[in-house]
Amino acid sequence: MKSRNLLYFCLILYTFIDNIYAKGEEFDNSLQAQSMLSVLYAQSSAEYEASNIQTYVNAKSALDRALNDVTWTAAIEQKDNFENKPPAIILDIDETVLNNVPFQARSIMDGQSYPTGWLDWMLEESSDAVAGVSDFLEYSQSKGVKIFYVTNRIAVAEDATRNNLKKLGLPLDTDRDVLLMKNENGWTSDKVSRRKLVAKDYRILLLIGDQLGDFLPLDETTLELDARKELADTYKHMWGSKWFMITNPMYGRWEASIYNNEYPDTEDELMQMRLEALKPKDKIN
Repeated sequence: MKSRNLLYFCLILYTFIDNIYAKGEEFDNSLQAQSMLSVLYAQSSAEYEASNIQTYVNAKSALDRALNDVTWTAAIEQKDNFENKPPAIILDIDETVLNNVPFQARSIMDGQSYPTGWLDWMLEESSDAVAGVSDFLEYSQSKGVKIFYVTNRIAVAEDATRNNLKKLGLPLDTDRDVLLMKNENGWTSDKVSRRKLVAKDYRILLLIGDQLGDFLPLDETTLELDARKELADTYKHMWGSKWFMITNPMYGRWEASIYNNEYPDTEDELMQMRLEALKPKDKIN
């Protein structure tokens, strides 16, 4: 009897310790879960797919117009003497060419925030192509247009990024460097210097990206919420003509503007600032 009681006691003790251990293993992903609907929208909705396809179909039409107009340039950094230069286009990579939505889903489920896990994801070389981009790039290449990728992926991930693009069958010329990474050649997050580099030898027909910084200097876009929207309106003659924006509801400088471009120290502060940024209209009685 004593041995049986001892066995019961050991089982109870084991169960208690196991439960305590399990609780210690629990994590709080309440912050990351706030982006769940935006990630699900990008991962699951036909509307998101249709929007991206629509963007690239319209970009294809704009490309034809640009090729027939030697006075056409999409880069505000390109000022003069570009009429006889060969044509090129510049695309961002993440959420413009490569789809990283599964990384966002993984971050929610693991309770992690960028940049945790981002380098590992890039090195996996497993991103799919954004809807519509493959057809557009194939068409651009068939027209003799040079394709440049200007990305803020860090240079240590360059080989992995090249491999990912190749796995998807996307154009990647080898006669010169067309994959321009952050930290390569001293380049910062601001893409102006890289656009200028392309503009030296090519007439830039189109710019395609998912952030204002893919089109404009970074300091011009680092503004508070309403000022950023006014900036978008300032360049309304460029959107859908020479500039093509891919919608990204998951992350970007737009979020930083909620925090006045300075991320708070704690998750509680961050979530409070998000709440305070909401602007419901007063009810009409």
